Amino acid sequence: MKLIVGLGNPGAKYEKNRHNVGFMALDRIASDHGFGPWRARFQGEVSEGRLGQERVMLLKPATFMNLSGQSVGEAMRYLKIEPGDVIVLHDELDLAPGKVRLKLGGGHAGHNGLRSIHQHIGEAYRRMRIGIGHPGHKDRVAGYVLSDFAKAEENGLDDLMRGISDGAEALAAGDDARVMNAVAARVSPARNSGTRPAAPPNAGAPVAKPAPAKKDATPPETPAKPETLSDRLRALGERFR
Repeated sequence: MKLIVGLGNPGAKYEKNRHNVGFMALDRIASDHGFGPWRARFQGEVSEGRLGQERVMLLKPATFMNLSGQSVGEAMRYLKIEPGDVIVLHDELDLAPGKVRLKLGGGHAGHNGLRSIHQHIGEAYRRMRIGIGHPGHKDRVAGYVLSDFAKAEENGLDDLMRGISDGAEALAAGDDARVMNAVAARVSPARNSGTRPAAPPNAGAPVAKPAPAKKDATPPETPAKPETLSDRLRALGERFR
């Protein structure tokens, strides 16, 4: 059994916030892969189903971000699973929008949701870091993560969510390379690699017309008519005058 956790804040007010990208990813996975209906459990909402060969529970903590670990810890103890069976999807300021990275263990880098999870289950869980970009100054971070994605970002966000959903089966199986390929195929699809046949060297060049044959400046002589007998006699008479 795998527990896949998406981080965010509950309620319509926060639904489209950058901080809620973990919730968004779980909603897409549940919808695309035919998971059961969401129901209240473990201080959050859960939906159950399968990803490939793995039985999976999706969890969206309803404790607000800063107390996410309470919900995760309760679900983990009930399922009798180890931290290595937990996968947390969360927003990442240090990655550009559309970028995703996977890792096992490590620090929380100041993320309050991860900090809370560390306190309850330790750090030896897997995580998917979903890039949202950085506002440029640390004083603007709080307002930035709690603001909605801009209209211009919606198409890219949709591609990213589709990519994460495409790679969900590989995520549950621990095949990180295949997850990354699935995301890349949606976010940065390969351009058509087909090549057109090479054109002949002079393709497109105007076809030269054959030069007209040069006319002889001197017109051909008209052949002389053959002399008759009377002509010869007349010529002979002219000679003896």
